[in-house]
Amino acid sequence: MVPVSEQTDEHGGAPTNNQVGGVKMAFLGTGNMGEAVLAGALAAGVAPEDVVATSRRPERGAHLTERFGVRATTDNVAAVDGAHVVVIGVKPKDVGAMLDRVADTLEPGAVVVSVAAGLPLSFFEQRLPAGTPVVRAMPNTPALVGAGVTALVGGSAAREDDVALVEKVLSGSGHVFRVAEKDIDAFGALAGSGPAYVFYVVDAMAEAGVLLGLTRDVARRLAVETVLGSAKLLDETGEHPVLLREKVSSPGGTTVAALRKLDDGGVRAAFLDALEAARDRSRELAAEHG
Repeated sequence: MVPVSEQTDEHGGAPTNNQVGGVKMAFLGTGNMGEAVLAGALAAGVAPEDVVATSRRPERGAHLTERFGVRATTDNVAAVDGAHVVVIGVKPKDVGAMLDRVADTLEPGAVVVSVAAGLPLSFFEQRLPAGTPVVRAMPNTPALVGAGVTALVGGSAAREDDVALVEKVLSGSGHVFRVAEKDIDAFGALAGSGPAYVFYVVDAMAEAGVLLGLTRDVARRLAVETVLGSAKLLDETGEHPVLLREKVSSPGGTTVAALRKLDDGGVRAAFLDALEAARDRSRELAAEHG
Protein backbone atom coordinates (compact mmCIF):
# COMPACT_ATOMS: atom_id res chain seq x y z
CA MET A 1 0.00 0.00 0.00
CA VAL A 2 1.26 3.48 -0.85
CA PRO A 3 1.82 5.61 2.28
CA VAL A 4 -0.94 8.15 2.68
CA SER A 5 1.55 10.99 2.58
CA GLU A 6 2.33 9.99 -1.00
CA GLN A 7 -1.12 8.82 -2.05
CA THR A 8 -2.76 11.79 -3.80
CA ASP A 9 -5.14 12.03 -6.71
CA GLU A 10 -4.04 12.90 -10.20
CA HIS A 11 -4.47 16.58 -9.41
CA GLY A 12 -2.12 16.49 -6.42
CA GLY A 13 -4.87 17.12 -3.86
CA ALA A 14 -5.97 15.31 -0.74
CA PRO A 15 -4.94 11.71 -0.05
CA THR A 16 -7.35 9.26 -1.61
CA ASN A 17 -8.17 7.05 1.37
CA ASN A 18 -9.46 7.67 4.85
CA GLN A 19 -6.13 7.37 6.66
CA VAL A 20 -4.89 10.59 8.25
CA GLY A 21 -1.14 10.09 8.69
CA GLY A 22 0.64 12.56 6.43
CA VAL A 23 -2.47 14.68 5.79
CA LYS A 24 -1.53 18.36 5.81
CA MET A 25 -4.23 20.51 7.38
CA ALA A 26 -4.92 24.21 7.70
CA PHE A 27 -7.34 25.58 10.28
CA LEU A 28 -8.51 29.07 9.34
CA GLY A 29 -9.95 30.77 12.38
CA THR A 30 -9.17 28.59 15.36
CA GLY A 31 -11.60 29.65 18.06
CA ASN A 32 -13.10 27.28 20.61
CA MET A 33 -14.84 25.06 18.05
CA GLY A 34 -11.89 25.17 15.67
CA GLU A 35 -9.63 24.17 18.54
CA ALA A 36 -11.93 21.26 19.37
CA VAL A 37 -11.78 20.02 15.77
CA LEU A 38 -8.01 20.50 15.75
CA ALA A 39 -7.63 18.47 18.94
CA GLY A 40 -9.81 15.76 17.44
CA ALA A 41 -7.74 15.68 14.25
CA LEU A 42 -4.59 15.16 16.28
CA ALA A 43 -6.33 12.43 18.30
CA ALA A 44 -7.29 10.77 15.01
CA GLY A 45 -3.65 10.61 13.93
CA VAL A 46 -2.84 13.84 12.13
CA ALA A 47 0.72 14.86 13.04
CA PRO A 48 1.20 18.26 14.73
CA GLU A 49 3.94 19.15 12.26
CA ASP A 50 1.41 18.75 9.43
CA VAL A 51 -0.99 21.32 10.91
CA VAL A 52 -1.02 25.09 10.66
CA ALA A 53 -3.64 27.11 12.54
CA THR A 54 -4.55 30.74 12.09
CA SER A 55 -5.98 33.30 14.46
CA ARG A 56 -6.30 37.07 14.52
CA ARG A 57 -4.28 37.44 17.70
CA PRO A 58 -0.67 36.23 17.93
CA GLU A 59 -1.18 35.30 21.59
CA ARG A 60 -3.95 32.93 20.56
CA GLY A 61 -1.58 31.34 18.08
CA ALA A 62 1.04 31.01 20.80
CA HIS A 63 -1.49 29.15 22.94
CA LEU A 64 -2.23 26.71 20.11
CA THR A 65 1.47 26.09 19.51
CA GLU A 66 2.17 25.54 23.19
CA ARG A 67 -0.78 23.23 23.73
CA PHE A 68 -0.70 21.20 20.52
CA GLY A 69 2.73 21.69 18.96
CA VAL A 70 1.21 22.98 15.70
CA ARG A 71 2.42 25.91 13.65
CA ALA A 72 0.45 29.11 14.06
CA THR A 73 0.14 32.23 11.94
CA THR A 74 -2.12 35.20 11.31
CA ASP A 75 -1.74 34.76 7.53
CA ASN A 76 -4.63 32.71 6.11
CA VAL A 77 -3.26 32.70 2.56
CA ALA A 78 0.09 31.28 3.65
CA ALA A 79 -1.68 28.70 5.83
CA VAL A 80 -3.60 27.07 2.97
CA ASP A 81 -0.56 26.74 0.71
CA GLY A 82 0.05 22.98 0.29
CA ALA A 83 -2.75 21.91 2.64
CA HIS A 84 -4.76 18.79 1.75
CA VAL A 85 -7.64 19.71 4.07
CA VAL A 86 -8.65 23.29 4.90
CA VAL A 87 -11.04 23.81 7.81
CA ILE A 88 -12.99 27.08 7.75
CA GLY A 89 -13.83 28.12 11.30
CA VAL A 90 -14.24 31.91 11.11
CA LYS A 91 -17.51 33.64 11.88
CA PRO A 92 -20.10 33.19 9.12
CA LYS A 93 -20.09 36.89 8.28
CA ASP A 94 -16.34 36.72 7.55
CA VAL A 95 -16.31 33.55 5.44
CA GLY A 96 -17.04 35.15 2.05
CA ALA A 97 -14.16 37.60 2.29
CA MET A 98 -11.81 34.86 3.48
CA LEU A 99 -12.71 32.57 0.58
CA ASP A 100 -12.01 35.40 -1.84
CA ARG A 101 -8.53 35.80 -0.37
CA VAL A 102 -7.49 32.15 -0.24
CA ALA A 103 -9.25 30.63 -3.26
CA ASP A 104 -6.36 31.10 -5.67
CA THR A 105 -3.87 29.57 -3.23
CA LEU A 106 -5.78 26.37 -2.55
CA GLU A 107 -4.00 23.18 -3.57
CA PRO A 108 -5.83 21.60 -6.54
CA GLY A 109 -8.08 18.91 -5.09
CA ALA A 110 -7.79 20.20 -1.52
CA VAL A 111 -10.88 19.46 0.55
CA VAL A 112 -12.53 22.50 2.12
CA VAL A 113 -14.39 21.74 5.36
CA SER A 114 -16.83 24.27 6.75
CA VAL A 115 -17.73 24.38 10.44
CA ALA A 116 -19.32 27.81 9.98
CA ALA A 117 -22.92 27.67 11.17
CA GLY A 118 -25.72 28.44 8.76
CA LEU A 119 -23.76 28.52 5.50
CA PRO A 120 -24.94 26.01 2.87
CA LEU A 121 -22.59 24.10 0.59
CA SER A 122 -23.65 26.29 -2.31
CA PHE A 123 -22.20 29.33 -0.55
CA PHE A 124 -18.74 27.77 -0.77
CA GLU A 125 -19.11 26.17 -4.18
CA GLN A 126 -20.04 29.52 -5.72
CA ARG A 127 -16.91 31.18 -4.34
CA LEU A 128 -14.26 28.49 -4.80
CA PRO A 129 -12.66 27.19 -8.02
CA ALA A 130 -14.95 24.85 -9.96
CA GLY A 131 -14.63 21.25 -8.81
CA THR A 132 -13.33 22.08 -5.32
CA PRO A 133 -14.57 19.36 -2.95
CA VAL A 134 -16.47 20.94 -0.06
CA VAL A 135 -17.71 19.15 3.05
CA ARG A 136 -20.03 20.80 5.53
CA ALA A 137 -19.59 19.78 9.16
CA MET A 138 -21.63 20.67 12.23
CA PRO A 139 -19.94 19.65 15.50
CA ASN A 140 -21.42 20.36 18.91
CA THR A 141 -19.57 21.66 21.94
CA PRO A 142 -18.86 18.30 23.65
CA ALA A 143 -16.32 17.91 20.84
CA LEU A 144 -14.16 20.03 23.16
CA VAL A 145 -13.75 16.93 25.35
CA GLY A 146 -13.77 14.35 22.55
CA ALA A 147 -17.42 13.44 23.16
CA GLY A 148 -19.15 15.44 20.45
CA VAL A 149 -21.48 14.50 17.66
CA THR A 150 -20.86 15.95 14.22
CA ALA A 151 -23.05 16.04 11.15
CA LEU A 152 -21.26 15.64 7.82
CA VAL A 153 -22.54 16.54 4.35
CA GLY A 154 -20.51 16.21 1.16
CA GLY A 155 -20.87 18.76 -1.64
CA SER A 156 -21.43 18.08 -5.32
CA ALA A 157 -17.71 17.75 -6.10
CA ALA A 158 -16.78 15.78 -2.97
CA ARG A 159 -15.88 12.15 -3.72
CA GLU A 160 -16.43 9.30 -1.31
CA ASP A 161 -12.69 9.38 -0.52
CA ASP A 162 -12.92 13.08 0.37
CA VAL A 163 -15.87 12.60 2.73
CA ALA A 164 -14.31 9.49 4.29
CA LEU A 165 -11.09 11.39 4.94
CA VAL A 166 -12.94 14.22 6.68
CA GLU A 167 -15.00 11.67 8.61
CA LYS A 168 -11.82 10.02 9.86
CA VAL A 169 -10.30 13.35 10.88
CA LEU A 170 -13.43 14.46 12.74
CA SER A 171 -13.90 11.10 14.47
CA GLY A 172 -11.25 12.15 16.97
CA SER A 173 -13.78 14.67 18.34
CA GLY A 174 -16.51 12.07 18.88
CA HIS A 175 -19.19 10.42 16.76
CA VAL A 176 -19.73 11.47 13.14
CA PHE A 177 -23.04 11.10 11.30
CA ARG A 178 -23.51 11.56 7.57
CA VAL A 179 -26.76 13.35 6.81
CA ALA A 180 -28.44 14.97 3.82
CA GLU A 181 -28.11 18.75 3.71
CA LYS A 182 -31.89 19.07 3.94
CA ASP A 183 -31.63 17.50 7.42
CA ILE A 184 -28.82 19.69 8.72
CA ASP A 185 -31.20 22.16 10.42
CA ALA A 186 -32.97 19.34 12.25
CA PHE A 187 -29.60 17.91 13.30
CA GLY A 188 -28.56 21.32 14.59
CA ALA A 189 -31.79 21.75 16.53
CA LEU A 190 -31.36 18.38 18.25
CA ALA A 191 -27.61 17.83 18.57
CA GLY A 192 -26.06 21.20 17.80
CA SER A 193 -28.18 23.09 20.33
CA GLY A 194 -28.79 19.97 22.41
CA PRO A 195 -25.97 20.50 24.93
CA ALA A 196 -27.65 23.77 25.96
CA TYR A 197 -30.85 21.88 26.71
CA VAL A 198 -28.94 19.40 28.87
CA PHE A 199 -27.15 22.21 30.71
CA TYR A 200 -30.54 23.87 31.24
CA VAL A 201 -31.98 20.69 32.75
CA VAL A 202 -28.92 20.09 34.94
CA ASP A 203 -29.10 23.66 36.23
CA ALA A 204 -32.83 23.29 36.95
CA MET A 205 -32.29 19.99 38.78
CA ALA A 206 -29.43 21.42 40.83
CA GLU A 207 -31.41 24.54 41.73
CA ALA A 208 -34.33 22.39 42.82
CA GLY A 209 -31.95 20.36 44.98
CA VAL A 210 -30.79 23.54 46.69
CA LEU A 211 -34.39 24.54 47.36
CA LEU A 212 -34.90 21.10 48.94
CA GLY A 213 -32.04 21.76 51.35
CA LEU A 214 -28.90 20.38 49.66
CA THR A 215 -25.77 22.48 49.46
CA ARG A 216 -25.17 24.04 46.05
CA ASP A 217 -22.00 22.02 45.40
CA VAL A 218 -23.64 18.73 46.34
CA ALA A 219 -26.78 19.48 44.31
CA ARG A 220 -24.75 20.33 41.23
CA ARG A 221 -22.58 17.24 41.54
CA LEU A 222 -25.60 15.00 42.01
CA ALA A 223 -27.29 16.48 38.94
CA VAL A 224 -24.18 16.12 36.76
CA GLU A 225 -23.44 12.55 37.88
CA THR A 226 -27.08 11.54 37.41
CA VAL A 227 -27.07 12.81 33.81
CA LEU A 228 -23.71 11.14 33.09
CA GLY A 229 -24.80 7.82 34.57
CA SER A 230 -28.18 7.87 32.85
CA ALA A 231 -26.61 8.61 29.46
CA LYS A 232 -24.12 5.78 29.97
CA LEU A 233 -26.93 3.39 30.90
CA LEU A 234 -28.86 4.37 27.77
CA ASP A 235 -25.79 3.94 25.59
CA GLU A 236 -24.50 0.65 27.01
CA THR A 237 -27.82 -1.17 27.38
CA GLY A 238 -29.30 0.05 24.09
CA GLU A 239 -32.73 -0.02 25.72
CA HIS A 240 -35.43 2.45 24.74
CA PRO A 241 -35.59 5.40 27.14
CA VAL A 242 -39.25 4.63 27.90
CA LEU A 243 -38.31 1.15 29.17
CA LEU A 244 -35.52 2.52 31.35
CA ARG A 245 -37.83 5.22 32.67
CA GLU A 246 -40.40 2.58 33.61
CA LYS A 247 -37.75 0.68 35.57
CA VAL A 248 -37.29 3.75 37.78
CA SER A 249 -41.02 4.46 38.09
CA SER A 250 -42.67 2.23 40.69
CA PRO A 251 -46.49 2.38 40.58
CA GLY A 252 -47.72 5.05 42.95
CA GLY A 253 -44.15 5.99 43.86
CA THR A 254 -42.11 9.17 44.07
CA THR A 255 -40.83 9.11 40.48
CA VAL A 256 -44.33 8.75 39.04
CA ALA A 257 -45.45 11.74 41.12
CA ALA A 258 -42.54 13.78 39.78
CA LEU A 259 -43.10 12.76 36.16
CA ARG A 260 -46.77 13.69 36.44
CA LYS A 261 -45.71 17.23 37.36
CA LEU A 262 -43.41 17.39 34.32
CA ASP A 263 -46.28 16.29 32.10
CA ASP A 264 -48.60 18.83 33.73
CA GLY A 265 -46.00 21.49 32.96
CA GLY A 266 -45.95 20.54 29.30
CA VAL A 267 -42.25 19.70 29.29
CA ARG A 268 -42.47 17.24 26.38
CA ALA A 269 -44.42 19.71 24.24
CA ALA A 270 -41.99 22.47 25.21
CA PHE A 271 -39.07 20.42 23.89
CA LEU A 272 -40.84 20.01 20.56
CA ASP A 273 -41.50 23.75 20.40
CA ALA A 274 -37.87 24.46 21.31
CA LEU A 275 -36.44 22.23 18.59
CA GLU A 276 -38.82 23.64 16.00
CA ALA A 277 -37.76 27.17 16.98
CA ALA A 278 -34.07 26.26 16.68
CA ARG A 279 -34.65 24.61 13.28
CA ASP A 280 -36.62 27.59 11.97
CA ARG A 281 -33.99 30.06 13.16
CA SER A 282 -31.29 28.02 11.46
CA ARG A 283 -33.21 28.24 8.20
CA GLU A 284 -33.58 32.01 8.64
CA LEU A 285 -29.84 32.42 9.18
CA ALA A 286 -29.06 30.37 6.08
CA ALA A 287 -31.42 32.56 4.04
CA GLU A 288 -29.76 35.72 5.39
CA HIS A 289 -26.36 34.50 4.22
CA GLY A 290 -27.73 33.57 0.80
